[in-house]
Amino acid sequence: MQICFEKGFKGNNCMNNIDKVREFIIEQLLYGERDKLTDETPFYNTGLFDSLGMLEVIGFLEETFNITVEDDELIPENFENLNCIAKFLERKLNGLEKPVK
Repeated sequence: MQICFEKGFKGNNCMNNIDKVREFIIEQLLYGERDKLTDETPFYNTGLFDSLGMLEVIGFLEETFNITVEDDELIPENFENLNCIAKFLERKLNGLEKPVK
């Protein structure tokens, strides 16, 4: 899924949403260490970053994508790895309901 929020960006000139999140995590939480992060790398069980790091990610999502992450959305299914975040963002940006457990 590719959505552009900045005016003037079209098609391939726009960074994909999950690429924005990936770059934020690599630069702000992993200090540029790209090889530590794949789309499936679990955040919680690997110690990739701590709970404060996750709060930074949530703040980034809210500010960058103009969304609000509700308390009941703070579950591993939404934030376990980059793929989970991508699916969560897609639902939020498209106004879809939360996934059924």
